[in-house]
Amino acid sequence: MHDEFLCHVTAYGTCGGQRIGVPLGTYRAPTLALALWWLRDRASWIAERLDPSPEAPAFPAAALVPVADTVADVPALLRAWCADDIQQDLVADELAGGRLVRIAASDDTTEYELLAESIDALRMQRTLPALVVPVS
Repeated sequence: MHDEFLCHVTAYGTCGGQRIGVPLGTYRAPTLALALWWLRDRASWIAERLDPSPEAPAFPAAALVPVADTVADVPALLRAWCADDIQQDLVADELAGGRLVRIAASDDTTEYELLAESIDALRMQRTLPALVVPVS
């Protein structure tokens, strides 16, 4: 069983023709349950910032406008992922098996990526002998 997990959230966009990543958070989870909780919490956090309630008092009238129907609804995708028990179980199984998990959603300007991986699996990869291939 993998006991600790490293979780990251990053937003990627294009600036000056280059793909740029902006870290939105990192968490070293001491348990699988906390890794899953943190990923769901960050997905909800992103969704709320991209699609806040228009009735919220912090926004002046008409400050928020809907996007075109052709633009992917990242907040809805992230909220759906958080609420999907089957997806949560799949992520838990992958992490418990020592595999990297990547959840990503994109709109027309930005890709939002949530990553999690077992710290134990990372340590085991470092102890494997490197593949050495002669060049001549």
